[in-house]
Amino acid sequence: VVYDKRIAQEGPADGLGDEWKGYVFKISGGNDLQGFCMMQGVLTNQRVRLLFKKGMPGYRQRRKGERKRKSIRGCIVDSRLSVLDLVVVKRGEQEIPGRTDTTQPRRLGPKRVGKIRKLFNLSKEDDVRQYVVHRPLPEKDGKKARTKGPKIPRLVTPAR
Repeated sequence: VVYDKRIAQEGPADGLGDEWKGYVFKISGGNDLQGFCMMQGVLTNQRVRLLFKKGMPGYRQRRKGERKRKSIRGCIVDSRLSVLDLVVVKRGEQEIPGRTDTTQPRRLGPKRVGKIRKLFNLSKEDDVRQYVVHRPLPEKDGKKARTKGPKIPRLVTPAR
């Protein structure tokens, strides 16, 4: 079904079983049998050693100007993968129990002022602090229910 496809290519999910009929998925990555991750743009189905530098995915620079040769896997799918990451692009005829029948709400809301204003469509005059998304904390025995929300950085208020 997915052999010889590359990362970011879409394909029908009919080959995964009858319950996936009509679904379309997109390949977003994966790992080979030894755990080396696939990398977009490396057009092979084998493992290669690339010279990584600052800003490349899968590499964090430890010293200024440092480069490092690391093993990664190409972006073409074949049988030597242990994990293949797929994203559902289009839903099919029926729901998949435990996958598409429920929606998980985002656990955390935005933290920055501009992003909170954009989410709730606020003007400059509105008080952003009233719209911060708080998450409930687990209750302790005999105590009042508490919530926790993010501190808003660089917030300009009338006090300062």
